[in-house]
Amino acid sequence: MKTRRRILKRTDHSGSTFDSFLEEQEIREDVEAVATKRVLAWQLEQEMKRQQKTKQAMALELHTSRSQLDRLLDPQNTAVSLETISRAARVLGKRLILRIASPGTTRSVKN
Repeated sequence: MKTRRRILKRTDHSGSTFDSFLEEQEIREDVEAVATKRVLAWQLEQEMKRQQKTKQAMALELHTSRSQLDRLLDPQNTAVSLETISRAARVLGKRLILRIASPGTTRSVKN
């Protein structure tokens, strides 16, 4: 009995950049959106911890529900408006600063 082997086409990515790989896979925008949201959610949570602010207290100050705050802090949920993120930062005594960078620019996270 013959065994059927599946031969997968392998693409040689040696020498290419991670960005070019993501573009080739057509997932760069999604990956960048999730990465950005993860950083924002992490920064908000870290500041809440530093200020010893509970999720319930934060939701009250934002005039929103706890479930809405959970969506804001969910690193996978990229469907959060800049206005909502900015309001959360303001409640924590911070500002949201955005910049548009050239591809390949190293991003730095400052607290």
